Amino acid sequence: MSPSPAASDRTRQLRRVALSGLLGTAVEFYDFLVYGTVAALVFGELFFPGADPAVGTIAAFGTFAAGYVARPIGGIVFGHFGDRLGRKKMLLLTMGLMGGASFLIGLLPTYDTIGVWAPVLLITLRVLQGIAIGGEWGGATLMVVEHAGERRRGLWSSFTQMGAPLGSLISASVVAMVSTLPKDQFAAWGWRVPFLLSVLLLGVGLFVRLQVVESPLFAEVKKDRAESRLPILDVLKRPRPVLLACCVGIGAFTAQSLLTSYLIAYATGIGHPRPQVLTALTVSAAVALVVLPCASALSDRIGRRPVVLTGALLSAATAFPVLALVDSKSSGALILAVVIGHGISQSLMYAPLGALFSEMFGTRVRYTGASLGYQGATLVGAGFSPLIAGSLVASSGNGTPVALLLCGGSLITALTVWFVRETSRTSLGDDPASHLPATPRTEEITA
Repeated sequence: MSPSPAASDRTRQLRRVALSGLLGTAVEFYDFLVYGTVAALVFGELFFPGADPAVGTIAAFGTFAAGYVARPIGGIVFGHFGDRLGRKKMLLLTMGLMGGASFLIGLLPTYDTIGVWAPVLLITLRVLQGIAIGGEWGGATLMVVEHAGERRRGLWSSFTQMGAPLGSLISASVVAMVSTLPKDQFAAWGWRVPFLLSVLLLGVGLFVRLQVVESPLFAEVKKDRAESRLPILDVLKRPRPVLLACCVGIGAFTAQSLLTSYLIAYATGIGHPRPQVLTALTVSAAVALVVLPCASALSDRIGRRPVVLTGALLSAATAFPVLALVDSKSSGALILAVVIGHGISQSLMYAPLGALFSEMFGTRVRYTGASLGYQGATLVGAGFSPLIAGSLVASSGNGTPVALLLCGGSLITALTVWFVRETSRTSLGDDPASHLPATPRTEEITA
């Protein structure tokens, strides 16, 4: 029996929304991660000259952390209006803000040209990037999850999750190409190219995003005039879900920041050629693009918690072996280390988070709650890990602190996930008296 026209239309729309989530989030993460890559390579000497190289790197990662500090702000602001006005409008705004900030970074004069205003403007634009991506993930994930049916929410949400490694893959590839330039040319103008190219990606992302329709669950809330007036207050009245979400995500984001952005500075500092490090990141991102949908689909069958727990324990168990492989200074060992630590372990922790966080909150406050939990985890796990790692490695003279941070973040996730109830079979229906999932609803969209 062929599906009804209505069912076929819902399926087409779901696929369009999933593609929008994938491309849109990839564009956002491309812009965000290009900064981290370039910061590790040249921002210290271009925007913080005259300092010890280690201090310059720490200062560059300080601006990197500024973007993460701004992410919860973006989650609150865009979450508020996303829960009141709609998901789609906010996604168009976040993408435009991110693309504009990235393009302007590519045009920034350096310290030699305008002095102290160079790092001030750099930090300002980095904060705008953080605000934009703070609102991006929640909206993109919710659009997919709220269009999908209960049985395959994890699988469909993986398209948004795959935006991160896809953005990383594109950014690492672009930076790898321009980094083949002679060092003086890369420092003079080559580093600007990845930022300026973001305009092209922005155009593609906006075009795709304009083709999707608003979330059907939010449309229902809007029709009933049941929106929350102050979603953030409703979420904080019962803070347990958002606190649990923050802690569950710490391991994934600690691994992400240490084994991507910080790894570039650390590995090149101990003698790995820069192209070799970027190649390792590219291979790892490609592996993640395979692991993420598989792990997300598995979470639909066995639950979100077992998949996250497996990734966290694997990450903790391999933290020191991964560092030993990097310290071996072998190109093959470096690739293996990043694939194990990031491509596999981190992906297992990260894959179910889109569905898990969405299922922890009701429709009226889902954008705010899921965004705040996710961005809080990135602030703690990713925002300060490179800065702390750089400081400790500079003082200790070895990479042991990197492994300790990686292991510690993973264990926090492993311990916290025991306190999270399984959500893979819950409804996305909204209980007006709570921001927790309600009982199943017969009108839930299926696909």
